[in-house]
This record gives sequence, structure tokens and C-alpha cells, in this order.
Amino acid sequence: MQEVRTFCRVCEPSCGLVAEVEDSEIKRLRPDKEHPVTKGFACHKGIATLEIHKDQDRLNFPQKRDSDGNLQRISWDHAGQGIANAIKTLQEKYGDDAIASYTGNPLAFNSLAGPAIGSFLLNNRIRRNFSSGTQDCTNKFAASEAVFGSSTIHPIPDIENTNFLLIFGANPRVSHMSFISIADPMEALRSAAQRGADIRFVDPRKNESINGIGQHLAVKPDTDVYLMAALLNNLFTEDLVDHDALADHGDNVDALRAFVAEYTAEAVAPVVGLEAEVIRELARDVSKAERAAFYMSTGVNMGRQGSVAYWLLFMLSLCTGNFDRPGGNIYSRGFYPASKAGRIRGDIHYEDTAFGEVRRIRGSLPGNLLADMIEAKDNPIKGLVVVSGNPLLSMGTGSRLAEAFDKLEFLVVIDIYPSATSEYADYVLPATDMFERADINICGLGLQKEPFIQYTDFVVPPRAERKPEWWILRHIEQAQGFDTENANLEDYQHAIDELGLFKRFDHMLRQGNLDIESVRAEGTIVLPPVRAGRFYDEIIQTETGRIDCCPETFEEARGLCKNIFDELSEEDNQQLKMISRRTNYMINSWFHNVTSLKRPKHLENPLYIHPEDARRFNLGDESEVRVFNQFGEVSTRVVLDADLKPGTVAMTHGWGYQGKHMKTASTHRGCNANNLLPSGPGSYEKVSNQSFMTGIPVELEAV
Repeated sequence: MQEVRTFCRVCEPSCGLVAEVEDSEIKRLRPDKEHPVTKGFACHKGIATLEIHKDQDRLNFPQKRDSDGNLQRISWDHAGQGIANAIKTLQEKYGDDAIASYTGNPLAFNSLAGPAIGSFLLNNRIRRNFSSGTQDCTNKFAASEAVFGSSTIHPIPDIENTNFLLIFGANPRVSHMSFISIADPMEALRSAAQRGADIRFVDPRKNESINGIGQHLAVKPDTDVYLMAALLNNLFTEDLVDHDALADHGDNVDALRAFVAEYTAEAVAPVVGLEAEVIRELARDVSKAERAAFYMSTGVNMGRQGSVAYWLLFMLSLCTGNFDRPGGNIYSRGFYPASKAGRIRGDIHYEDTAFGEVRRIRGSLPGNLLADMIEAKDNPIKGLVVVSGNPLLSMGTGSRLAEAFDKLEFLVVIDIYPSATSEYADYVLPATDMFERADINICGLGLQKEPFIQYTDFVVPPRAERKPEWWILRHIEQAQGFDTENANLEDYQHAIDELGLFKRFDHMLRQGNLDIESVRAEGTIVLPPVRAGRFYDEIIQTETGRIDCCPETFEEARGLCKNIFDELSEEDNQQLKMISRRTNYMINSWFHNVTSLKRPKHLENPLYIHPEDARRFNLGDESEVRVFNQFGEVSTRVVLDADLKPGTVAMTHGWGYQGKHMKTASTHRGCNANNLLPSGPGSYEKVSNQSFMTGIPVELEAV
């Protein structure tokens, strides 16, 4: 039995794993107890990736849909040439913009796919690009760009040294935190609590992370931004700010103070759902803490004002003197100064379109406009290339998107699984999973609490005719006649070296006096620990070298913030709002087919509701319910949950597969809660393209 060290690619921590291999087959997967950073921690989701690797429902061969609508196995050469011809035909008939792309979440954890996708899009002159980022995190790119001058600057909370930690919209026990790479975040939080750190969770639900660790502040869904503004207001009005920190490092401080002036504790209390005195005391507690840190995640990102909230989060850190200080929010440089990679050059550019002014965030258009651009009368999208994504289940109003997909003349899907999206595809191409390809842990760059770089070779050769995404895209480029080299994968390592696929990362590694060969030889290299005190000298990318406390680019967003506040102030107190509920038994749609995660209480996607609200609608536990709004409807069963704030209901993302090829997923389909989400113009945050996916008004009806 051979032991091969590798790492998980489900989320940012990149936990070390050991694969036990015999006869080119992984027999067992376990946490790597000898890993210098993750030290034997890996969650059950990471271990469950072995089940995905072995899944008999995986894609194994290139397929093309025939005239009867059935997928038939074809050769890679046939696939490459067919796709090349289809792209050429559509672009000659309709123009370059007839072809668009969609890329999914797993690509953030696939170091060699990104450059290949970039080459493919450039060679094919594909400018209409969409990504899953606009469903979960582009608000953070937009805000860091505005505040720090770069979309890749995301200072993390120094949990190990903080005395006070304020967490908005996060459930570390389930999600293991995002935009921070930390092994076993719950252990870090427990240790902080045990040494006396005061930890507060702001969430419409008393989630699994809170018990025994911190206090819960139950807010109404998607109102976090007003709590942040009220906290800042109180810090200014009671003179609890750090004037030296603001004078030394902040621009436009007076404008910030003017913006938060109207969001007093008394004004926001009914909107947020907390008493005014609770808000004031929270501000005072933050100011009194010797070292305070702040963090927010997807529960806030996915609301209507995620970028404004992320901006104000860092204003809390700066105004209390906790930014770039031990125990506050600090930047993890790692082996490469990632801050420069996302540096903004010039003003934000908005394009005039039939759907209003639109910008690109790290190359992506608003995902919520994909259906509109397919159905457009002028210059519609006619062909779509989807890589490692499942937009039909992951985007808002999926039923509408399905109707739009019927109008596409060409769709190719590259993935490890058949999916709701591949049911519409003309070509379906099988990709390798994370154990069948070489990789480095690029996703945590600039986010690691304990920086390290790890290389993994492929653990086992790809099964059947699966190929890594970089190979597939190069193969299509060759069929198109581009001067693109590709390789025979019989000797996988030789192919990678021959093509210089890690050349880009060699350049990055040299910034830390490393190279890919040294990392490959060592397996894992631990880098110097994160330390505060150098942000303004080495990291920040604004022209002044100071933090922009009230970005001009957010002027329109600030006006909208006031409009939404007025709207919420007048809203019916009985209005139910839906949030997304994370669970340990689902990760987007690509874990839908994992049999071991289908526990008795997790076989479908119920509506979680507070008992008080259930009584209003004459609903009991296990009742059948119709959930609906202007965007769509779903039917499911009810689960009573007293941990929800009254007025809040919750469902989980990723369910709703209607195909036949994934046996477990088709047996336990659940319903697609995203059918209740908006799409189209006005359904996303303009400054960031972030889709509105939480705090969604819904109505209920007993069935």
C-alpha cells in the first residue's frame, strides 16, 4: 500500500490529506496528521471527496447529443473538431459576442485551469463571461478595490490574538469560513473563547457555531449593513474612535462620518430587529476591547448591499484602531504579494447595454443577466461554454434560465458529473477530479493565517477518458487551428513539465525566493507567519497609500442604501424573508450525489420556519407547504426551527436535480430554492454584480 500526500480542494484551508493507494486505486483517504499546518484536521466533506472520485455516475467519455436528443459516446478528436466547427459557425453567423462562457466554483481550487480558460477566451474573442463568483463573493472584490485600491486585499481577523471578535453572517462549523484560510476554525474560535475572548455572532439564525463559543445577536435578514452603520455612528457620536489611526491612515473620514450620521441606534433598531441600547452597548464593547477583529461571510455577501457592508466592516476596524494591528484585521502576504495582482488601474468602467450600465468584476458580468442576454432581441448569446459549473441550479430563477437555455444553438459542458445544465448540452466532456490532476494550493493566496505552499502530483491516473480542464481546452484550441501545444497524458508529469504549465506559478514563487521544483521536492513549505505593521508600506494599492474611508465609486450605492432603508422602515412586520441555510450534508450541487451525506433528516430540502410563524400559517412539523413569490414557487415540507429569528425562513442551496443520470440525486431531488430568487436588471448589486440571494420576501400556503 502506497501513501500519497495531497490536499483537499473543497474550500480555502486546503487541508492536508493522505491517500492510501494500491494498484492505481485509492483505497482510503484520511487527514494528514504530519501536515505542518493543518495537523490532522480535515472535515467529513473533504473525506467524502473519495466517494465522488469513485462514483459510478461520473462522466467518463466525451459525448455528443444526437438528433433524437440522446448523448452518444464519441472520440476526443471528434469532440474537439465538432466544438471548433460550432464556435466558428456561430461567430461567422452572429459575430464574436454570440459565444459566452460560465465558470464555476471548483475552478477557484484548480491552479492549472485558470490560465487555460484565459487562453481559450482570448483566442476565441469571448467577452461575455459569467462566473459563480457573482453568486457568492464579488462584493468583496468590489469593496476591497474601492477601499484598498486592489480587489485582492482581504485582511483577515487575527483570531489567535484578539480579545473581541464580531462575526457577521458566517457559520464556521459548517462552512469552515471563506476569504480566510485557517485549519479547523472551530478549534481556533474555541481556543479564543477559552482564553476569554468575547465572540459575538450576528445572524438571523442561532447557527451551529454559536453554542459554547459566543453570544448571538439575532438580526433581521439582510440588515447587517445598517447595524454596521449604527455602530460607526455611535463610535463617532460618543467619541470612541481612534483619532490617530484615522488621521494617519484614512482619507475622506468626514464623508464617512456624514454618511453614518443618520443611521442612529434609534433609527435602525426597528429595521435591524435589535433594541437601540443593545446596539449602543455593542459599539461601546467594541471600543473598549484591547484588540478587536471583524469578519463577514456569505450570509452578508449575498444580500442587496454586500459591498457596502464589506466597506463598513473595515471602517469598524480602522475607526477602533484595530486595523493592521495584532488581534485586529491583518493581511496575509504568503509567498506572493497578491495585492498587486488585483490593483485597479483608472476609474471603474461601466458599459452601456440594453440592461443598463454594466461593469465587469475580475472579468465577470452579472450572472443574473445571463438569461436576459440569451433572450435579447439584439445581439443575443447563441452559444455557451460551461466549465465546472451548474448555473441552472446555482443561479436565481433557474426555471427562467432553463427556458433561455432552450434558445441556445450550442452548449458545451466540461465537468466531472452530469448535471442539470448538461441535460441541455450538445457536448458533454469528462474532467478529472482533484485526485487525478497535479495542483498547488493557490486559492488561499493572501488569506492564510499560517501561510504555506503545497504541491500535489496526481494521486492516481485519470480513469477512462477523463482529462484535466487545461488539456480539454488546449485540445479544442488545436482543433480550431491555434498555435497551442498539448500533450499525451500517458506520462502526466512529463507532459506538465514539457508544456511548462506551472511557469506562471514559478514567477509568483520567485517573489518568495522559491520555485516549483523546490516546492515539488518538499511537498509542503511553511512560509513566515502573518504579522501586522507593514500594510501601509507594502500592501495597500491606493494612490495616496491611505485607506479610502468613503469611496466616490460607492456614491450611487450609498444613495440606494438610504432608499432601501426607507423601504424596510415601511415594510409590513409580518413579511417573511428567506435566507440560505448551510448544512454539513450539501455543498452546492456537486455534492448532491454523495450517498453518505443523505442521512435520514437530510434527504430533501425542507423549509425551516420558526414555530411562531408556522402557527400563523397553520403549519406543523412535516406539513406540506407551497413557498412562492413574484419570481417562482416550490413545494416542500416544513421543519420547525426555534433557532430562527421570527419572520425568517431558510432553505438550502444546491438541490433540485431533475435528470436521471445521477442516481442518488435523482432519488432525493429536493426542490431548487433558487427558483424563488430574482434575476434580470435590478436583481444584483450594481457596483459588484453580486446577485441578491438572501433576505428574499416569500409567501407561504399550506398544501
